[in-house]
Amino acid sequence: MINPIAIQDVRPRTPEGFPAKAVTGEWVRVSADIFRDGHDLLFARVIWRPTGAGDWRSSPLSPLPNHRWEGTIVGEDIGHHEYVVQAWTDTFATWRRDTLVKHAAGQDVGVELEEGALLVSSAAAKLEGSAAAKQKKALCREAADSLRNKDLPVETRLAAVEVDGLLEVLKAYPVRRDLSSSAMMPLWVDRPRALFSSWYELFPRSNGGFEGTTKRLAALSDMGFDVVYLPPIHPIGITDRKGKNNTTSPDADDVGSPWAIGSKEGGHKAIDPSLGTFEDFAALVEEAGSLGMEISLDYALQCSPDHPWVTEHPEWFHHRPDGTIKFAENPPKKYQDIYPINFWPAKDEDRAALWSACWDILEFWIARGIRFFRVDNPHTKPLPFWAWIIREVQTKHPDVLFLAEAFTHPKMMARLAEVGFSQSYTYFTWRVGKQELLEYAVEVAQGPAADYMRPNFWPNTPDILSGPLRNGGPAVFRLRLLLAATMSPSYGIYSGYELYENQPARDTDEEYLNSEKYEVRERDYDAPGTLVPFIARLNAIRREHPALQQLHNIVVHPNWNPNILAFSKASDDGTDVVLTVANLDTAGRQETTLNLDLTALGVDSSRGFTVRDELTGATYDWWGASPYVRLEPADQPAHVFSVIQGVQGVAD
Repeated sequence: MINPIAIQDVRPRTPEGFPAKAVTGEWVRVSADIFRDGHDLLFARVIWRPTGAGDWRSSPLSPLPNHRWEGTIVGEDIGHHEYVVQAWTDTFATWRRDTLVKHAAGQDVGVELEEGALLVSSAAAKLEGSAAAKQKKALCREAADSLRNKDLPVETRLAAVEVDGLLEVLKAYPVRRDLSSSAMMPLWVDRPRALFSSWYELFPRSNGGFEGTTKRLAALSDMGFDVVYLPPIHPIGITDRKGKNNTTSPDADDVGSPWAIGSKEGGHKAIDPSLGTFEDFAALVEEAGSLGMEISLDYALQCSPDHPWVTEHPEWFHHRPDGTIKFAENPPKKYQDIYPINFWPAKDEDRAALWSACWDILEFWIARGIRFFRVDNPHTKPLPFWAWIIREVQTKHPDVLFLAEAFTHPKMMARLAEVGFSQSYTYFTWRVGKQELLEYAVEVAQGPAADYMRPNFWPNTPDILSGPLRNGGPAVFRLRLLLAATMSPSYGIYSGYELYENQPARDTDEEYLNSEKYEVRERDYDAPGTLVPFIARLNAIRREHPALQQLHNIVVHPNWNPNILAFSKASDDGTDVVLTVANLDTAGRQETTLNLDLTALGVDSSRGFTVRDELTGATYDWWGASPYVRLEPADQPAHVFSVIQGVQGVAD
């Protein structure tokens, strides 16, 4: 039977019924199209709970234009949740509206007043038990008696339902006529770091192995990073090992690529001996935890020709007609030192054994304190595999998170997020112009995929030295960092960024010259003039401002200058508002007059207000929606303003 009330386009959701995503404590916006025939008013709400457990919690939905309704829910526990949107005819509100209109038109409302008394009495009948319930019941009876009292003027009888507290009682105990419900909607709730995190990638072998990396953690903590990502730490193969700058003719002392995993020392459950021992690794994880950080490991499902799996399980690999195993390629790139895994062996039992072995790798490192995995090239592995393994891992370890290194086409990127990945790399790296930056920021924050895909903005990676960073100066590095850190609640940089490393290997690709992927890279992190103080201040601002820790709240503020972009973010409760104004011209001064959406900033348009630049501490008194700004890239690429509301001393 068709519901009398239509409930359509419920969000958040995924295209094929996988859970949408949230984090604990996050205000999750729930919305739907809700309408019915006729003119009766509707009431709508959302109910939710941990899946199959506990009492339902309830929150009302509010009407928006074009029959859209919206409200919020909050997941307080990590794990599976479910929610349902419900709507019914709001009998009392409809009665109240119609009766007031009829009376105002001079019509007799005697019958309507009796109808109102019956509605109030119906609510009273549902109140039993406590002293508070008895008090509410008495309130209902008094209102019903007044509605029926013909000795009173009609205006007085109608005013009886406006008594303080009565309308709340009538909303709490409604007559739910035509009750309709949406389908049950799934929601997965992660720990907060799935949404808000600051990443730093480093190669342990360039930092003195695990022992040296452990010593470096304090500096990374001082800069404000909370996730330290390590490329593969496993033994590296000898066969077809790559030399410096990806050559196929290595010298005897070349260390090879960490992604060529496996040698006689072991595979994915082993540690490269040059980095240290398992005890050293445990000390690294423990030190990170003591500093409020965590270590993320690379989960790269591929093997060097020397990996034990190659001889123990040849059926897990792709074979050419001549019987040789096929190495990895992304034409024209060739990875002779890597064998991709065949996730669909001919025999079902071989597939089951392979998938189980991949699951065992995660279990092995989870047991050693890892709760965040950066997954290498997930788009080259089967989606059913990811849907299975992420579900299996999170069923046992709900706090484990997965970052997809998915530099692939948009639909595959979104699909990986849908089947379970907690975060995803994005196209931010290649967004440079004002329009494309703002459009992309809004897309990832508020587009359909935002219900389940969380972006992680990286200005650079070991594979990607792109766009303005190539041969760019410090102003470029400051700008790209600031945009990543303020546009997205999660962002990351690859080590060397703070030293302005910017030399490309060639004009034809995005590789670094003397890439750390193939050699040990020594750096002087104590050199003068680095980006370290700027990074530390920016990360401190992110921690201090809840508005920057959320995804869906971006608002674009237009202006006439194509080199200046402006956007704001506000916390759910509206108490924290941050306005970022950035100069995209890193070579010259730019100025403009902003066109601010004062409502989005929580500012009373009839009063002045003050903004404080969190980068410099300077304050500015503004009046109205069109303040003037000027930015000198050599000194400051942007303002990151906190908006101070109701400020004293600003002229009224």
